[in-house]
Amino acid sequence: MTTSPEELLPTTRRALLHRIAVAQSEGRAPSLVAAVARDGELVWTGSRTSVDGHGPDEHVQYRIGSITKTFTAVLVLRLRDEGLLDLADPLEKHLPDTGAGTVTIAELLAHTGGLAAETPGEWWERSPGSRRPTLADVLGEQPFRHPVGRRHHYSNPGYTLLGALVEAVRGVSWEEALRDEILEPLGLTRTSVQPQHPHAGGWAVHPYADVLLPEPSEDLGLMAPAGQLWSTTRDLAVFASFLAVGDERVLSADSVRELRTPAAPTLPGNWEASYGLGMQVVRGGGLTLAGHTGSLPGFVAGLWLCEEEGLVAVALANCTTGVPVATLAAELLGIVAEAEPRLPEPWRPLPEVKASELELVGPWYWGTQAVVLRLAADGGVEMGPAAEGGRRSRFRSNGDGTWTGLDGYYAGELLRAVRRDDGAVSHLDLGSFVFTREPYPADGPVPGGVDPEGWRGIPR
Repeated sequence: MTTSPEELLPTTRRALLHRIAVAQSEGRAPSLVAAVARDGELVWTGSRTSVDGHGPDEHVQYRIGSITKTFTAVLVLRLRDEGLLDLADPLEKHLPDTGAGTVTIAELLAHTGGLAAETPGEWWERSPGSRRPTLADVLGEQPFRHPVGRRHHYSNPGYTLLGALVEAVRGVSWEEALRDEILEPLGLTRTSVQPQHPHAGGWAVHPYADVLLPEPSEDLGLMAPAGQLWSTTRDLAVFASFLAVGDERVLSADSVRELRTPAAPTLPGNWEASYGLGMQVVRGGGLTLAGHTGSLPGFVAGLWLCEEEGLVAVALANCTTGVPVATLAAELLGIVAEAEPRLPEPWRPLPEVKASELELVGPWYWGTQAVVLRLAADGGVEMGPAAEGGRRSRFRSNGDGTWTGLDGYYAGELLRAVRRDDGAVSHLDLGSFVFTREPYPADGPVPGGVDPEGWRGIPR
């Protein structure tokens, strides 16, 4: 990732700098670094520090805590894409004798497996991993806190199990799989399991006095897949940009979209926040953000991407508490999105179009509700309401005259044109729903039939 020749406007850069300056000052962070990328290019970096003459840059490592989980999720999705496992598989199919083997791989990824949030025993983040040498030590005698699949309950031991799953299926260590399958292909040279110079030290800031206390930096052992990694704003911007669009060397665009798709039930009244497969998903300020946050003693981290704006923002600080980095990273992204909204791609006509597809565009009726079908530039189709309100979905072409829903109510559903014996289109079938060219046509294939007297008024 290189800095874009078309850097942000001076006013935007000043607004970003002001925002991190306020965050570092009010949060009383020894240091804070941040970065913004657009369409895969680093467009801004900034830092604030309490040490005169020393400003950390985009190459200084900070501990990123639970952002590590997203790396682990990528490794698991790679195994799925290679056909080595299915996300619906129970864990015990690939990793037996854990005591939690009935949980599916998807439930572990989405934190819906009902497992405890933390390990038994002492505070695992501040104690060496050698005190938890086996999975039994990580899970304890009673690993479950909730019925499996019933609710979202964040679980660090769950991602320890996923790391062990990667090792069992790959036959190599989690660290080796991480290096060979993600770090090296994406060029993340400053992301590592152990800190590498230059790196920040972790600090606790007294809640009622402006004094510091160094925090320990433990090797988490088996818990590493849940929170071990160190990284930089530059590397995380590269990683987040990959999570937005995919990279065939690591995961396809479809698979990274799956990571970002909500997979866990949300709490009542909290519909704007959910969890995918290793990624948090939130909506606010008119933007949908996907990413992850992280914390370990001495460090907090936040990473967000916005697909529609092509933006990524990262914020890292070396303090245990004080800086709301998740909010900060989201606000940095929002500053750029508002001040310099993404320029749309120039409109271009399709290079070619099939007559069998072109005859499908235009208005259709689901009962009496008017919808419009449009051909998309990527070869798929889009369906949306003719007026305000109603369902809207995009569909991917299957190459055989059918399309599969990508989002909205019809995600995963099959859209197909049903033709008469003479080849003319009779109607559209979408997940068994019938769409006709006019509302309830007398001779149309409407389930339940249409009253033979047709449309009528009320006699006066």
